[in-house]
Amino acid sequence: VQLQASGGGLVQPGGSLRLSCAVSGDTRDYPAIGWFRQAPGKDREGVACISSSGDNTYYGASVKGRFTASSDNAKNTVYLQMNSLKPEDTAVYYCATTRFLTCGRSYLRTDEDYRGKGTQVTVSS
Repeated sequence: VQLQASGGGLVQPGGSLRLSCAVSGDTRDYPAIGWFRQAPGKDREGVACISSSGDNTYYGASVKGRFTASSDNAKNTVYLQMNSLKPEDTAVYYCATTRFLTCGRSYLRTDEDYRGKGTQVTVSS
């Protein structure tokens, strides 16, 4: 499985960004895609996950209500819409997947099997 995140950039506090994750390869054993982030000097943090069907999502407490995960299966792409961004959202964001694991709380806490190259998100005035 290959994943590639894109769409990061510099945005002011309160602004929005949409990240994309292009997924390719044999994903039959991977029922969900997750979004994670890591800031310098901090542990990896699970942000959100979405099921392969797109009908189930789960969010970390720090982003719930501000971030929305979605998918376009025709394009093999998963998105992360980020609204009301805060300086503490600054991090490298990447998408990842874990074999046989469905989207939920555990997904955000489990080490992934495959991860893509990240994209930098910087929230600053």
